Amino acid sequence: QVLPAESGGGLVQAGGSLRLSCATSGRSFTYYAMGWFRQAPGEEREFVAAISRSGTRTKYADSVKGRFTISRDHAKNTVYLQMNTLKPEDTAVYYCAAAGSATVIPRVPDYDYWGQGTQVTVSS
Repeated sequence: QVLPAESGGGLVQAGGSLRLSCATSGRSFTYYAMGWFRQAPGEEREFVAAISRSGTRTKYADSVKGRFTISRDHAKNTVYLQMNTLKPEDTAVYYCAAAGSATVIPRVPDYDYWGQGTQVTVSS
């Protein structure tokens, strides 16, 4: 079991950058594929990025490809989301999640553990 806890959200101007962190408790971080999702008001939770258990494979939503980078540090039990060239449409609550799988997974239902979320607001 892992308990994700996100941090790093905030208010940024369009074109700016933020780095989200997701620290996990527990001793089985390397067992889980990890993902980032986001949810804007009135919208469904959507996939943003995912990284495999080993960290060698990644997958991105088309809307963030080329701007966002997911990575993981096994020594720190932490996964990161570097967000560059932010747009107002990136405004949402960002969630980190863990899935008991080796590969990358872009689907909400396949994730077992979720953090509480961190707010990202991009002003125009």
